[in-house]
Amino acid sequence: SQRAIWDAFHNVYWPALYLIDTRGKIRHHQFGEGEYSRTEREIQKLLAESGSHPPSDLVTVSPVGGEVPANVASLRSPETYVGFEMGERFASKGGVVPNRPHEYLFPKSLALNDWALSGSWSIKSQAAFLNNAGGKVVYRFHARDLNLIMAPPASGLHVRFRVLIGGQPPGSAHGEDIDEQGYGSLNKPRMYQLIRQPGSIADREAEIEFADPGVALYDFTFG
Repeated sequence: SQRAIWDAFHNVYWPALYLIDTRGKIRHHQFGEGEYSRTEREIQKLLAESGSHPPSDLVTVSPVGGEVPANVASLRSPETYVGFEMGERFASKGGVVPNRPHEYLFPKSLALNDWALSGSWSIKSQAAFLNNAGGKVVYRFHARDLNLIMAPPASGLHVRFRVLIGGQPPGSAHGEDIDEQGYGSLNKPRMYQLIRQPGSIADREAEIEFADPGVALYDFTFG
């Protein structure tokens, strides 16, 4: 609550993994997905130091969906927070109106890594909350994957949404949480993989429209 552990670690990454030894010292960290074999070797080393006898072989890791390491060679978009406390590159007309409902509009165009809202939203310190159905968010990105950390208004409630890329259904570029026509639904707080491009990577514009109110948007991540 209130990011106490996050702030204590001076953390700015999602996901972030820290390995701590028996004396409470951080011995290894991994920011982002991937490096699974190296992380397991570090775990084995710490177990051995504490008197355990871990096996020398490695567990086979077959990452899927959002667990697949980022395509660093094509990655030109940074993790982007939506709340006003750490938010950057917000491009809706008039800028952020914090802590109260406001009717936002998309700008005429977006530069790379700009994002914007349309519709009635309340932007708070850590997230933006949709007040009415039909609200939209758009992001111009350069990456293989586009992910968005979202939450419904209450546990178990479903919020329907649709993703378009370049104004069209994503087709084969759809992520694991939407179909080829771009339709998806969220019912719990987590990262949702919206786009995974199978071919060449270029600057693309993704627009997400929500058919139901109450969704909370926290963080864009890319892979």
